[in-house]
Amino acid sequence: MKKALWMVPVVAAGAAAARKAKTARRSDGRAGDRWLTVTVNRPMTDVRPDGKLPDPLLRFAERIDVRIGPAPGDRGTELAARFKEPTPPSSASLPARLAGQDPRQELRRALREAKAVLEAGEVLRPDAPPTTRPTPGGKLIELFTRRSGGEGVL
Repeated sequence: MKKALWMVPVVAAGAAAARKAKTARRSDGRAGDRWLTVTVNRPMTDVRPDGKLPDPLLRFAERIDVRIGPAPGDRGTELAARFKEPTPPSSASLPARLAGQDPRQELRRALREAKAVLEAGEVLRPDAPPTTRPTPGGKLIELFTRRSGGEGVL
């Protein structure tokens, strides 16, 4: 009985968060198409020299809005992007995200790559696995590593 009572606040908090996420709307009416932002440890003049986007974002040049501003606490520059056209709700669903069909995942990956290019001069990739034969654990790690770039976290 005590275990059941402990679960009530957890379930209630989860339901409240899901309801809030479902009904959340931006002031401009574009639900789910928020600005995707990275903080770059460079001055604003280095982030967009001569008005040109960083190379990883160039493939989205006509399809995205880009916003550049100072990062909070004088810690570099914030580089933000979002699609000009709203993404369809079906492409933002959990199955589409797991299948890698959410266009926002590619934009997140491009933002992370732009940050890497601006800060380090190249996009660093993990080394190849140390084993010569694939293992179930190695395949799982490889899957998570591929997906983490699009989701923004590992």
